[in-house]
Amino acid sequence: MKKQGQVRGQMDWLLFFTALILISFGLVMVYSSSSLIAEFRFNRDHYYFVLRQASAAALAFLLLMLMSRHDYRRLRSPQWAFAGLGVIIFLLIAVFVVDSEHHRWFRLPLFSVQPSEFAKPALIVFLAWFVTRRREAINSPHTVWPAAIALVGLAGAVVIADLGTAIVLVATTAAIFYLAGLNRRYTLIAFGACLLFLSVAVVWKPYRLKRLIDFIDPDYKVLIYINPSKSWLAHANTATVQDTGHHAEMSKIAIGAGGMLGLGLMQGKQKLLYLPEAHTDFIYAIVAEELGFLGAVLLLAGFLIILYRGYQLYFKASDEFGRYLAVGVTTSIVFQALLNMSIVLDLGPTKGIPLPLISYGGSSLVSSAISLGLLLSVSERVNES
Repeated sequence: MKKQGQVRGQMDWLLFFTALILISFGLVMVYSSSSLIAEFRFNRDHYYFVLRQASAAALAFLLLMLMSRHDYRRLRSPQWAFAGLGVIIFLLIAVFVVDSEHHRWFRLPLFSVQPSEFAKPALIVFLAWFVTRRREAINSPHTVWPAAIALVGLAGAVVIADLGTAIVLVATTAAIFYLAGLNRRYTLIAFGACLLFLSVAVVWKPYRLKRLIDFIDPDYKVLIYINPSKSWLAHANTATVQDTGHHAEMSKIAIGAGGMLGLGLMQGKQKLLYLPEAHTDFIYAIVAEELGFLGAVLLLAGFLIILYRGYQLYFKASDEFGRYLAVGVTTSIVFQALLNMSIVLDLGPTKGIPLPLISYGGSSLVSSAISLGLLLSVSERVNES
């Protein structure tokens, strides 16, 4: 029951319609980029991928509305914080055993589930609760070490098969702790630990290391100088790591062909079996090819609106828990979007990570919708105390 003087805020319609437009636009682009792939590569009906994505979009919209109407403050408890984190870690361990080839998906008869996508909202809720509880002692070892152990455990389970999501988890944690007031000493230690973690994760998988080298030293001039025997090249040129620069090259061709206004919706050429993962990780290249620079910028503007409205809630939210939820959700979605776009634009080494709300993938879409529902829940209650 509300106390006298409390006024419930209204839905943040700008944020809501931005999310709705992005999801709808994603369906259009999934169909445009996947219809021919479905028919010629997978021997399916050309509506195959978009119908599956539409089903995920319907569930995503339902969960977004439910989460926005649900009072986020009910999640401010150790039960919710640890239960979500524990379930996700258990699922990540289970999927490692069940999916022996990729360690990513539970493949069910009608759909697949990727647990690492749901690690993002689970970690955000945990960190928001934990930082709120320890706000006055944020720089105490009793605060830093438990948070570090939780992050290492979750990111370590994720990084086995999904380095991109692990990077997003680390970036989200960094944003929350930075705004909570983590001092410079711990910040530098954390930065060094992240570099070490990233280095180990990259070296551990040969294809990751090859992608990084292809980005930094594509002609192997430095590598051959360091390793004249070319033993690395003999190891790298295996079937699993060849042509790591092909994605970036085809992506740049698509973007260049789009020009200012694009070739027109459905008129793109690189999706015709030239650009791998055109409907998933590299869908932004198809947007740029078919809708041009203008379309690509408008899509970027959608994520910048989420950035603006989300970080605005850091200053407007009625409680600390809501502030850190807003920071976590906003950082997670926008950072992942910018990371994906930078890879598509060849500003970083190739890494498989979807464009939130746009790329094909039900788990990614549903996870992002749950997170945005939390953000809308915070925005609806900014005037409550």
